[in-house]
Amino acid sequence: MLQKVLLVWVLAWTVIAFALMGIDKAKAKRHKQRIPEKMLFLSAILGGSVGSLVGMSLFRHKTKHWSFRIGMPGILLVQVALLLLWSFRHYVWVV
Repeated sequence: MLQKVLLVWVLAWTVIAFALMGIDKAKAKRHKQRIPEKMLFLSAILGGSVGSLVGMSLFRHKTKHWSFRIGMPGILLVQVALLLLWSFRHYVWVV
């Protein structure tokens, strides 16, 4: 049950983060009010890191910003590490 909830959560935030990247790129082209970078990072932290990375690549958005080039893959790595730790929590011995 928890796995299904987690999967839906991650899928939803992946779609949201991807959409936010696309929307922000479109707003940038039209010189409109932008989505704050904090919101883009928050959407990745909440589970949408894959969507953020795909959006960055597909829309060619924020790819020159070091905070995004390093931060988004970093967030994904931390999330994968946490998922692996949680998945193997019964097999890890803590001294």
